[in-house]
Amino acid sequence: MLIAIEGTDGSGKHTQVNLLRERFIQEGRTCVVFGFPQYGKKSAGLVEEYLNGKYGGSDDVTPHTASLFFALDRFDGSAQIRTHLEAGDIVLLDRYVDSNVGHQGGKIRDQDTRSAYVDWLYDLEFRILNNPRPDLTLVLHMPPSVGQELIKKKSKREYIEGGKTHDIHECDLTHLQHAQEAFLWLVKKFPQTHCTIECYTDHLLPIEEIHQKIWCEITSRLEVQI
Repeated sequence: MLIAIEGTDGSGKHTQVNLLRERFIQEGRTCVVFGFPQYGKKSAGLVEEYLNGKYGGSDDVTPHTASLFFALDRFDGSAQIRTHLEAGDIVLLDRYVDSNVGHQGGKIRDQDTRSAYVDWLYDLEFRILNNPRPDLTLVLHMPPSVGQELIKKKSKREYIEGGKTHDIHECDLTHLQHAQEAFLWLVKKFPQTHCTIECYTDHLLPIEEIHQKIWCEITSRLEVQI
């Protein structure tokens, strides 16, 4: 079983992935986590350069070009993912292919053109590169402005250079708003394999409440034997 956790920056993906892993282990299942991009590895070198602004701002790099950087990093991790799936393990992904749909697809404002981009991306990832396709993708949803504030509370990340606290996506609120819209659009486009997890009403919901929402979606949508 392959489950991806997506959402805009600061939405709590890493926290929720770790809680979910602990829950599966408590229930007696073998569960492993992979996080993308794989910062610090050679395969993520172009991703790190891009996010640090070496090639200009986010809008200076086309969605297709940026997606290639991320796709090849996922290809690097795909063999290990496949090995765990073949062993019957549950594999959780902290960001995966649909991060490109959000952050790169959000640059494309025309929905027909965005759909064509998604067709191209999925063909690249799942046919050409043969990266494993998730059984379920959960999109954590909160206002981008709230997520941007939460990013400020994170500890320093090694891939960000020059003493900066935000990469080129995180510092651009308009980019995050467009990414959020693209994520929600994606869920509506593929409702059988994607769902939204609301993390904010008039306030940020407690971490455990969000976790329980995620657990309920997984157990209701997938045949989880525990």
